[in-house]
Amino acid sequence: MATVPPSWNYTLHLPRDPRAPGVARATLRSVLAAHHLTRLTPTAELLASELLTNAHLHTTGPYALRIRSTAPDRLVVAVWDTDPRVPAAFQESAPSAAPPEDDEHGRGLHLVRACADALGVSVLRELGASKGGKLLWTECGVAP
Repeated sequence: MATVPPSWNYTLHLPRDPRAPGVARATLRSVLAAHHLTRLTPTAELLASELLTNAHLHTTGPYALRIRSTAPDRLVVAVWDTDPRVPAAFQESAPSAAPPEDDEHGRGLHLVRACADALGVSVLRELGASKGGKLLWTECGVAP
């Protein structure tokens, strides 16, 4: 009889520190190695890196990395922060074209859109357990 591995999730709360995105990426690599999902590391790390860097650069409060399995060989990589404003790349009317080549910024979330199998945002308006803000999420996995 085949067994289905149990789902799992991790949340890493991060301080306002320039080293926090690097610590979160190292944690992500460790989690994926522990769950024998190292084949997802390059994509998951790119997704996490871009979301974490944006949270660090464009918000003023704390933020968190969330990693959750959704099925064997699939996971959600998400970043929560305290700012409820949704970046343009996560809005339904997001432009699909890449930023101009001479722009020094703006490519990160375009990369996220290109590399994620799915993405979305949840705006958390109620304070309390969620502390408000938003959760930007992406999904990636190994193609069947």
